[in-house]
Amino acid sequence: MGGMRGAIIHAAGDVRFEERQDPTIQEPTDAVIRTVAACVCGSDLWRYRGIAEVKKPTPIGHEYVGIVEAVGAEVTTVKVGDFVVGGFTYSDNTCACCRRGAHANCLNGGGYDGCQAEKIRIPQADGTLLATPGQPDEDLVPHLLALSDVMCTGWHAAVSGGVGRGTTVAVVGDGAVGLSAVLASVQLGAERVIAMSRHADRQKIAKEFGATDIVAERGEDGVKKIREMTDGIGADVVLECVGTEDARVQAVEAVRPGGMVGVVGVPHGGVDVEQMFWKNKGIHGGVAPVRAYLEQLLQLVWERRIQPGKVFDLELPLSEVAEAYKAMDERRATKVLLRP
Repeated sequence: MGGMRGAIIHAAGDVRFEERQDPTIQEPTDAVIRTVAACVCGSDLWRYRGIAEVKKPTPIGHEYVGIVEAVGAEVTTVKVGDFVVGGFTYSDNTCACCRRGAHANCLNGGGYDGCQAEKIRIPQADGTLLATPGQPDEDLVPHLLALSDVMCTGWHAAVSGGVGRGTTVAVVGDGAVGLSAVLASVQLGAERVIAMSRHADRQKIAKEFGATDIVAERGEDGVKKIREMTDGIGADVVLECVGTEDARVQAVEAVRPGGMVGVVGVPHGGVDVEQMFWKNKGIHGGVAPVRAYLEQLLQLVWERRIQPGKVFDLELPLSEVAEAYKAMDERRATKVLLRP
Protein backbone atom coordinates (compact mmCIF):
# COMPACT_ATOMS: atom_id res chain seq x y z
CA MET A 1 0.00 0.00 0.00
CA GLY A 2 1.26 3.45 -0.91
CA GLY A 3 1.20 6.36 1.47
CA MET A 4 0.11 9.96 1.14
CA ARG A 5 0.25 12.87 3.52
CA GLY A 6 -2.48 14.83 5.23
CA ALA A 7 -3.37 17.03 8.18
CA ILE A 8 -4.00 15.37 11.55
CA ILE A 9 -5.20 17.33 14.57
CA HIS A 10 -3.64 15.90 17.75
CA ALA A 11 -4.91 18.42 20.29
CA ALA A 12 -5.84 22.07 20.58
CA GLY A 13 -3.24 24.14 18.70
CA ASP A 14 -1.54 20.99 17.37
CA VAL A 15 -2.10 20.21 13.67
CA ARG A 16 0.55 18.08 11.93
CA PHE A 17 1.17 17.10 8.33
CA GLU A 18 1.76 13.35 8.49
CA GLU A 19 1.99 10.14 6.51
CA ARG A 20 -1.38 8.50 5.96
CA GLN A 21 -2.60 5.40 4.15
CA ASP A 22 -3.60 6.01 0.54
CA PRO A 23 -7.40 5.98 0.30
CA THR A 24 -8.87 3.13 -1.74
CA ILE A 25 -12.26 2.19 -3.20
CA GLN A 26 -14.06 0.39 -0.36
CA GLU A 27 -17.64 0.46 -1.68
CA PRO A 28 -18.83 0.31 -5.31
CA THR A 29 -20.31 3.80 -4.80
CA ASP A 30 -16.92 5.36 -3.81
CA ALA A 31 -14.53 7.56 -5.73
CA VAL A 32 -10.95 8.52 -4.88
CA ILE A 33 -9.76 11.97 -5.90
CA ARG A 34 -6.34 13.60 -6.08
CA THR A 35 -6.66 16.92 -4.30
CA VAL A 36 -6.04 20.04 -6.41
CA ALA A 37 -6.90 22.46 -3.58
CA ALA A 38 -8.24 22.30 -0.04
CA CYS A 39 -8.63 24.89 2.71
CA VAL A 40 -9.12 25.58 6.40
CA CYS A 41 -12.63 26.35 7.66
CA GLY A 42 -13.72 28.57 10.52
CA SER A 43 -15.44 25.51 11.99
CA ASP A 44 -12.09 23.65 12.04
CA LEU A 45 -10.92 26.35 14.47
CA TRP A 46 -13.42 25.28 17.14
CA ARG A 47 -11.22 22.19 17.69
CA TYR A 48 -7.97 24.07 17.12
CA ARG A 49 -8.93 26.57 19.82
CA GLY A 50 -9.91 23.83 22.25
CA ILE A 51 -13.60 24.83 22.28
CA ALA A 52 -14.50 21.42 20.80
CA GLU A 53 -12.64 18.45 22.25
CA VAL A 54 -10.06 16.40 20.33
CA LYS A 55 -10.13 12.96 21.98
CA LYS A 56 -7.50 11.35 19.73
CA PRO A 57 -5.40 12.26 16.67
CA THR A 58 -7.94 12.78 13.86
CA PRO A 59 -7.66 13.60 10.15
CA ILE A 60 -9.19 17.03 9.58
CA GLY A 61 -10.66 19.18 6.80
CA HIS A 62 -13.85 18.94 4.76
CA GLU A 63 -13.44 21.23 1.72
CA TYR A 64 -11.89 20.20 -1.58
CA VAL A 65 -11.68 20.22 -5.34
CA GLY A 66 -9.76 17.57 -7.19
CA ILE A 67 -9.32 15.17 -10.09
CA VAL A 68 -11.01 11.77 -10.02
CA GLU A 69 -8.37 8.99 -9.88
CA ALA A 70 -10.59 5.93 -9.37
CA VAL A 71 -14.29 5.10 -9.22
CA GLY A 72 -16.27 2.16 -7.85
CA ALA A 73 -18.21 -0.16 -10.18
CA GLU A 74 -21.55 1.57 -9.52
CA VAL A 75 -20.41 5.18 -10.08
CA THR A 76 -21.95 6.66 -13.24
CA THR A 77 -21.98 10.48 -12.98
CA VAL A 78 -18.22 11.11 -12.73
CA LYS A 79 -15.28 9.39 -14.39
CA VAL A 80 -11.51 9.18 -14.01
CA GLY A 81 -9.93 12.48 -15.08
CA ASP A 82 -12.93 14.67 -14.22
CA PHE A 83 -12.33 17.84 -12.21
CA VAL A 84 -14.85 17.70 -9.37
CA VAL A 85 -16.20 19.62 -6.42
CA GLY A 86 -18.36 18.21 -3.64
CA GLY A 87 -19.95 19.45 -0.44
CA PHE A 88 -18.44 19.25 3.04
CA THR A 89 -20.62 16.20 3.77
CA TYR A 90 -21.37 13.37 1.36
CA SER A 91 -24.91 12.46 0.33
CA ASP A 92 -26.60 9.93 -1.98
CA ASN A 93 -28.92 12.56 -3.58
CA THR A 94 -31.70 9.93 -3.75
CA CYS A 95 -32.97 9.29 -0.18
CA ALA A 96 -36.17 10.83 1.23
CA CYS A 97 -34.25 13.73 2.83
CA CYS A 98 -32.19 14.47 -0.30
CA ARG A 99 -35.31 14.43 -2.49
CA ARG A 100 -36.63 17.24 -0.30
CA GLY A 101 -33.40 19.23 -0.56
CA ALA A 102 -32.11 18.30 2.92
CA HIS A 103 -28.84 16.77 1.72
CA ALA A 104 -26.98 17.68 4.92
CA ASN A 105 -29.24 15.17 6.66
CA CYS A 106 -28.99 12.43 4.01
CA LEU A 107 -30.04 9.07 5.46
CA ASN A 108 -26.93 7.51 3.91
CA GLY A 109 -24.62 10.51 4.26
CA GLY A 110 -21.77 11.45 6.56
CA GLY A 111 -18.43 13.19 6.89
CA TYR A 112 -15.03 12.59 5.32
CA ASP A 113 -11.86 11.09 6.69
CA GLY A 114 -10.01 14.43 6.46
CA CYS A 115 -9.85 16.50 3.26
CA GLN A 116 -6.68 18.50 4.02
CA ALA A 117 -4.84 15.65 2.36
CA GLU A 118 -3.19 14.74 -0.93
CA LYS A 119 -5.95 12.26 -1.78
CA ILE A 120 -9.51 11.80 -0.51
CA ARG A 121 -11.98 8.92 -0.54
CA ILE A 122 -15.44 10.22 -1.46
CA PRO A 123 -18.30 7.92 -0.41
CA GLN A 124 -21.61 8.21 -2.37
CA ALA A 125 -19.67 9.77 -5.25
CA ASP A 126 -22.70 9.97 -7.59
CA GLY A 127 -24.75 11.94 -5.09
CA THR A 128 -21.90 14.10 -3.82
CA LEU A 129 -19.58 15.12 -6.65
CA LEU A 130 -20.24 17.43 -9.56
CA ALA A 131 -17.83 17.54 -12.48
CA THR A 132 -17.02 20.86 -14.13
CA PRO A 133 -17.92 21.09 -17.86
CA GLY A 134 -14.21 20.87 -18.71
CA GLN A 135 -10.83 21.35 -17.04
CA PRO A 136 -11.09 24.75 -15.34
CA ASP A 137 -8.65 27.58 -15.92
CA GLU A 138 -6.27 28.06 -13.00
CA ASP A 139 -7.96 31.31 -11.89
CA LEU A 140 -11.29 29.49 -11.36
CA VAL A 141 -9.90 26.98 -8.83
CA PRO A 142 -10.36 29.17 -5.70
CA HIS A 143 -13.92 30.07 -6.75
CA LEU A 144 -14.81 26.41 -7.31
CA LEU A 145 -13.22 25.47 -3.97
CA ALA A 146 -15.39 28.06 -2.19
CA LEU A 147 -18.47 26.10 -3.35
CA SER A 148 -17.40 23.13 -1.23
CA ASP A 149 -18.55 24.93 1.91
CA VAL A 150 -18.50 28.69 2.50
CA MET A 151 -20.37 29.92 -0.59
CA CYS A 152 -23.11 27.29 -0.27
CA THR A 153 -23.29 27.95 3.48
CA GLY A 154 -23.69 31.70 2.91
CA TRP A 155 -26.30 30.93 0.26
CA HIS A 156 -28.13 28.63 2.70
CA ALA A 157 -28.21 31.46 5.26
CA ALA A 158 -29.80 33.78 2.70
CA VAL A 159 -32.29 31.20 1.42
CA SER A 160 -33.22 30.16 4.99
CA GLY A 161 -33.77 33.79 5.95
CA GLY A 162 -36.00 34.38 2.93
CA VAL A 163 -33.79 36.93 1.20
CA GLY A 164 -35.45 38.10 -2.00
CA ARG A 165 -36.18 41.11 -4.18
CA GLY A 166 -36.49 44.36 -2.26
CA THR A 167 -35.42 42.97 1.13
CA THR A 168 -33.06 44.72 3.54
CA VAL A 169 -30.50 42.27 4.89
CA ALA A 170 -27.94 42.60 7.68
CA VAL A 171 -25.09 40.09 7.92
CA VAL A 172 -23.55 39.30 11.32
CA GLY A 173 -20.01 37.96 10.86
CA ASP A 174 -17.36 39.03 8.35
CA GLY A 175 -15.50 35.75 8.02
CA ALA A 176 -15.59 33.76 4.79
CA VAL A 177 -19.17 32.58 5.41
CA GLY A 178 -20.45 36.06 6.32
CA LEU A 179 -18.83 37.51 3.20
CA SER A 180 -20.36 34.70 1.12
CA ALA A 181 -23.75 35.53 2.67
CA VAL A 182 -23.34 39.12 1.44
CA LEU A 183 -22.64 37.84 -2.09
CA ALA A 184 -25.59 35.42 -1.89
CA SER A 185 -27.98 38.15 -0.70
CA VAL A 186 -26.98 40.40 -3.60
CA GLN A 187 -27.48 37.52 -6.07
CA LEU A 188 -30.89 36.74 -4.58
CA GLY A 189 -32.08 40.30 -5.20
CA ALA A 190 -31.75 42.07 -1.84
CA GLU A 191 -32.19 45.84 -2.14
CA ARG A 192 -29.87 46.68 0.77
CA VAL A 193 -27.16 44.49 2.20
CA ILE A 194 -25.57 45.74 5.41
CA ALA A 195 -22.30 44.01 6.28
CA MET A 196 -21.42 44.17 9.97
CA SER A 197 -17.63 44.32 9.94
CA ARG A 198 -14.90 46.29 11.66
CA HIS A 199 -11.95 44.95 9.62
CA ALA A 200 -10.95 47.12 6.63
CA ASP A 201 -9.76 44.17 4.51
CA ARG A 202 -13.04 42.31 5.02
CA GLN A 203 -15.13 45.45 4.47
CA LYS A 204 -13.40 45.78 1.10
CA ILE A 205 -14.40 42.24 0.05
CA ALA A 206 -17.97 42.83 1.31
CA LYS A 207 -18.19 45.91 -0.93
CA GLU A 208 -16.74 43.99 -3.89
CA PHE A 209 -19.46 41.39 -3.28
CA GLY A 210 -22.11 44.12 -3.45
CA ALA A 211 -22.73 45.24 0.16
CA THR A 212 -24.53 48.61 0.09
CA ASP A 213 -23.64 49.58 3.68
CA ILE A 214 -21.01 48.76 6.30
CA VAL A 215 -21.68 48.90 10.05
CA ALA A 216 -18.50 48.70 12.13
CA GLU A 217 -20.26 48.76 15.52
CA ARG A 218 -21.26 45.50 17.15
CA GLY A 219 -23.47 44.33 20.02
CA GLU A 220 -26.00 46.89 21.26
CA ASP A 221 -24.31 49.71 19.33
CA GLY A 222 -24.51 47.67 16.13
CA VAL A 223 -28.19 46.91 16.70
CA LYS A 224 -28.89 50.62 17.33
CA LYS A 225 -27.17 51.52 14.04
CA ILE A 226 -29.14 48.90 12.07
CA ARG A 227 -32.42 50.21 13.52
CA GLU A 228 -31.48 53.80 12.67
CA MET A 229 -31.00 52.69 9.05
CA THR A 230 -34.33 50.81 8.87
CA ASP A 231 -37.19 53.09 9.99
CA GLY A 232 -36.30 52.33 13.61
CA ILE A 233 -37.44 48.68 13.40
CA GLY A 234 -34.55 46.54 12.16
CA ALA A 235 -33.67 44.63 8.99
CA ASP A 236 -36.14 42.32 7.21
CA VAL A 237 -33.60 39.50 7.37
CA VAL A 238 -30.48 39.05 9.50
CA LEU A 239 -27.95 36.35 8.60
CA GLU A 240 -26.01 34.95 11.57
CA CYS A 241 -22.70 33.54 10.33
CA VAL A 242 -20.61 33.22 13.51
CA GLY A 243 -22.27 30.88 16.01
CA THR A 244 -21.36 32.56 19.30
CA GLU A 245 -24.03 33.59 21.79
CA ASP A 246 -23.17 37.28 21.25
CA ALA A 247 -23.69 36.92 17.50
CA ARG A 248 -27.01 35.12 18.03
CA VAL A 249 -28.28 37.85 20.38
CA GLN A 250 -27.13 40.60 18.01
CA ALA A 251 -28.92 38.91 15.08
CA VAL A 252 -32.22 38.47 16.93
CA GLU A 253 -32.12 42.08 18.19
CA ALA A 254 -31.28 43.50 14.74
CA VAL A 255 -34.15 41.81 12.86
CA ARG A 256 -37.48 43.64 12.65
CA PRO A 257 -40.75 42.35 14.15
CA GLY A 258 -42.07 39.75 11.70
CA GLY A 259 -38.60 39.28 10.24
CA MET A 260 -36.44 36.19 9.91
CA VAL A 261 -32.99 35.24 11.14
CA GLY A 262 -31.08 32.89 8.81
CA VAL A 263 -28.64 30.89 10.94
CA VAL A 264 -25.55 29.02 9.72
CA GLY A 265 -23.00 29.75 12.45
CA VAL A 266 -22.13 26.48 14.25
CA PRO A 267 -24.08 26.93 17.51
CA HIS A 268 -22.21 27.76 20.69
CA GLY A 269 -24.99 29.50 22.61
CA GLY A 270 -28.75 29.69 22.22
CA VAL A 271 -31.45 32.29 21.67
CA ASP A 272 -34.46 33.29 23.77
CA VAL A 273 -37.39 31.76 21.89
CA GLU A 274 -39.92 33.47 24.17
CA GLN A 275 -38.50 36.90 23.33
CA MET A 276 -38.76 36.00 19.61
CA PHE A 277 -42.38 34.85 20.04
CA TRP A 278 -43.65 38.24 21.28
CA LYS A 279 -41.97 40.01 18.32
CA ASN A 280 -43.02 37.45 15.69
CA LYS A 281 -39.37 36.86 14.83
CA GLY A 282 -38.50 33.61 13.11
CA ILE A 283 -35.29 31.58 12.92
CA HIS A 284 -34.37 29.09 10.22
CA GLY A 285 -31.18 27.50 8.98
CA GLY A 286 -28.59 24.97 10.03
CA VAL A 287 -26.02 22.82 8.28
CA ALA A 288 -25.97 23.74 4.58
CA PRO A 289 -27.26 21.13 2.10
CA VAL A 290 -24.47 21.97 -0.35
CA ARG A 291 -25.65 19.55 -3.04
CA ALA A 292 -29.01 21.36 -3.21
CA TYR A 293 -27.29 24.56 -4.37
CA LEU A 294 -24.19 23.20 -6.08
CA GLU A 295 -25.42 22.97 -9.68
CA GLN A 296 -26.79 26.52 -9.73
CA LEU A 297 -23.70 28.02 -8.09
CA LEU A 298 -21.24 25.98 -10.16
CA GLN A 299 -22.91 27.44 -13.26
CA LEU A 300 -22.52 31.00 -11.88
CA VAL A 301 -18.81 30.42 -11.14
CA TRP A 302 -18.17 28.70 -14.47
CA GLU A 303 -19.75 31.63 -16.32
CA ARG A 304 -17.63 34.00 -14.15
CA ARG A 305 -20.72 35.75 -12.81
CA ILE A 306 -19.65 35.31 -9.17
CA GLN A 307 -16.17 35.10 -7.66
CA PRO A 308 -16.65 33.62 -4.17
CA GLY A 309 -12.97 32.62 -3.99
CA LYS A 310 -12.09 36.25 -3.17
CA VAL A 311 -12.49 35.19 0.48
CA PHE A 312 -9.13 33.41 0.22
CA ASP A 313 -6.50 35.95 1.24
CA LEU A 314 -3.59 33.59 1.86
CA GLU A 315 -2.31 30.60 -0.11
CA LEU A 316 0.09 28.04 1.34
CA PRO A 317 1.43 24.61 0.40
CA LEU A 318 -0.56 21.82 2.08
CA SER A 319 2.63 20.85 3.92
CA GLU A 320 2.35 24.16 5.82
CA VAL A 321 -1.16 23.40 7.05
CA ALA A 322 -0.12 24.10 10.69
CA GLU A 323 0.78 27.67 9.69
CA ALA A 324 -2.59 27.99 7.91
CA TYR A 325 -4.42 27.23 11.16
CA LYS A 326 -2.19 29.65 13.06
CA ALA A 327 -2.81 32.45 10.55
CA MET A 328 -6.58 32.03 10.77
CA ASP A 329 -6.55 31.64 14.55
CA GLU A 330 -4.58 34.89 14.86
CA ARG A 331 -6.87 36.60 12.31
CA ARG A 332 -3.95 37.26 9.96
CA ALA A 333 -6.03 35.54 7.27
CA THR A 334 -9.75 35.30 6.55
CA LYS A 335 -9.42 31.93 4.82
CA VAL A 336 -6.39 29.97 3.71
CA LEU A 337 -6.20 28.02 0.45
CA LEU A 338 -3.94 24.94 0.49
CA ARG A 339 -2.33 23.28 -2.52
CA PRO A 340 -0.59 19.89 -2.42
